[in-house]
Amino acid sequence: MEFETTEIDVTPTTDAALNKASRWKRLWASLIDTFILLLFIVPMMYITGGFDGIKDGVQPSIVYSLLIGLLSIVVFIIINGKLLTGSGQTVGKRAMGIKIVSLSGELPTVKEHLLKRYGIYFLLGQVPFIGQILSIANVLIIFGKQRRCGHDHIAGTTVVNC
Repeated sequence: MEFETTEIDVTPTTDAALNKASRWKRLWASLIDTFILLLFIVPMMYITGGFDGIKDGVQPSIVYSLLIGLLSIVVFIIINGKLLTGSGQTVGKRAMGIKIVSLSGELPTVKEHLLKRYGIYFLLGQVPFIGQILSIANVLIIFGKQRRCGHDHIAGTTVVNC
């Protein structure tokens, strides 16, 4: 009796095999996404009085800042949610020809990857007093050998060329 043998490729995906996106492409994609988001958020802040008091050096309250942060997350999801779940891209990433994948090279799941990734990305900046420092540290981690931000490490994702 003879049995057929089938070879299974168990070679782990390497950084080279993933064809990682450059830091510059990631930066430009982020700037495009930020600009699009600002097109919605800045008028909302103007209408709601978010800029009142700036000339007098008065900052908006923490509650107001948290509400605008929450609104930003909602607008981001409305704009990018379908793209992220369908192709691992935001508008900016699509424009730059890059996408988010899991470390195995697959499209990231919403629950396991995207919620962690964007939860960290957005929520760090909302922490009163130290949020901006944490956000900067999160992004600066991209200068490591793996070219992944802190939110990539936490979510188990990376960004690659399409």
